[in-house]
Amino acid sequence: MSMSESNGEPQPHGARILVVEDEPLIRFGIAEALRDVGAYVVEAASADEAWDYLSSGEMVDVVFTDHRMPGSMTGRQLASRIARQYPAIKVILTSAYLDDREWTAPVLAKPYAVNQTAEALVRLARRCAGPS
Repeated sequence: MSMSESNGEPQPHGARILVVEDEPLIRFGIAEALRDVGAYVVEAASADEAWDYLSSGEMVDVVFTDHRMPGSMTGRQLASRIARQYPAIKVILTSAYLDDREWTAPVLAKPYAVNQTAEALVRLARRCAGPS
């Protein structure tokens, strides 16, 4: 599945969010809720797809990633790579079951409240982006 970006230009407050989720209905749901509250959203169906996007030089403020996905890396591994190479990008990990003892940061448990999560992610992205 290829990545998709929201139509139009980035929003004025710099809320640029990369959603990484292999389950299409979950990904579409959170992406639409984010767009509804003003975020510029890019969707990826795997951590590998997300890493390719970031490696191409595209900028985001927040990565919202599932942990367990198909591909060569998990969401936790993606988060660790981002922390090493792009420390300004905030990563929020979500999972119904996190089986990785190396991850010590908070994890948003699935299922999560979509609208409240979208609003919180946009607030975080705007703080990370600073003044527009």
